[in-house]
Amino acid sequence: MFTVGLTGGVGSGKSTVARIFAALGVDIIDADLIAREVVEAPSDALDLITDRYGQEILTATGALDRARLRGLIFADSTERVWLENLLHPLIDQRIRRNIAACEATYCLLVSPLLLETSQHRLVDRVLVVDVSRQSQLRRALLRDQGDRATMEAIIDAQASREQRLRGADDIIDNEGGENALAARVQGLHGRYLAMAETHE
Repeated sequence: MFTVGLTGGVGSGKSTVARIFAALGVDIIDADLIAREVVEAPSDALDLITDRYGQEILTATGALDRARLRGLIFADSTERVWLENLLHPLIDQRIRRNIAACEATYCLLVSPLLLETSQHRLVDRVLVVDVSRQSQLRRALLRDQGDRATMEAIIDAQASREQRLRGADDIIDNEGGENALAARVQGLHGRYLAMAETHE
C-alpha cells in the first residue's frame, strides 16, 4: 500500500490538511488517535503508567489524565523517554495493521512524531505542513487553551522546523488561508494517485 506520512509541528495545521485529503477519498491513519487507543482502560499500558505515577494520573472515571501526564513528561525528559519506550512499539504495531487494512488507492499516516520515531520507515513519502514557530505557538494556544510554557516545551521536544524540512519529500506552506491550502492538497493528491498506480 502506497503510504504518505503527513507531519508538522504542533499547531501547524496537520488535522486541516488531513481533512482535505479525507474529503478526496484518501484513507487516514491518525497516530495521535492510536496513541490514545493504546492507553484506554483496561490496558497493560495504562496499568504500567498508573504503577509509575500513581492513581492521581487517572481522572475520576478511571481514564488517563492526558493533561497531567503531558505536564509531567514535558517537565522531565527522562519521563518522556520512558513513556515513548512504552508506547511507540504499541503504536507502530497498530499503525502497520491499519496500513494493511487500507482500501483506498493510497493512505495517509498523520503523525506529529513521524520523523522523530521509526514511523518514517512505514511511509513511502514524507509530506510536511510548514509554519513559523510564532504561528505554531499562536494556533496551539488558541486551540488547546494550554499554558505558554508547556506549549513551548512541546514545540522544543519535537523535531525542529529545519529537521522536518530536511526530512520532507513534499512541503505545504500553511501560512495562508484554507482556499490556498485546499488547492495545494488537490495538486499533491493528483501526484500521489499517479505514484500509487506505479507503486509495487
